[in-house]
Amino acid sequence: MPKPEKITAVAEMKKLFDEADSFFVTDYQGLNVATVTTLRRNLRKQNVKFVVAKNTLLKLAAHQAGVEGIDPFLNGPTAIAFCEDDPVATAKVLHDMFKEKELPRTKVFVVADKVYAAENLKAFSELPSREQLLSQVAAAVEAPLVELVGSIDGFFRKLVGSVDALADKRKTDG
Repeated sequence: MPKPEKITAVAEMKKLFDEADSFFVTDYQGLNVATVTTLRRNLRKQNVKFVVAKNTLLKLAAHQAGVEGIDPFLNGPTAIAFCEDDPVATAKVLHDMFKEKELPRTKVFVVADKVYAAENLKAFSELPSREQLLSQVAAAVEAPLVELVGSIDGFFRKLVGSVDALADKRKTDG
């Protein structure tokens, strides 16, 4: 019979799997308390929960949440970064920490129900963030409109200038 604490822990992790749009399975072995604290703080700024748990409980929670393809990576010391917002920002935090300390090592990550190998983390972390992509789309939509407004404005300036010149000519002629 499972202990109530373990049942609660699995239910909480299942909820995290259900709510997360993406998650990163990492090996935290070799990180000291100060580094883990810094990592958690940086991840928290991105609205990411960094959870250290037993692999058996993680497997149960993942299966209950319908997550597939991560079982082979749930061995040894494991922590998972659950991301609800921008997976690129999470990847950047983990990659920057990896560059700095060579830890934590990312085992695998899942974005939009697609499993990616750890080797793809660097390339994924170099993608533009969600905000950058949205601003690029806005700029792409705005540019032709600004050009159109400029053209219309130029046309009406010439028209107003011609009307003013005609009015001035009539005053002097008349």
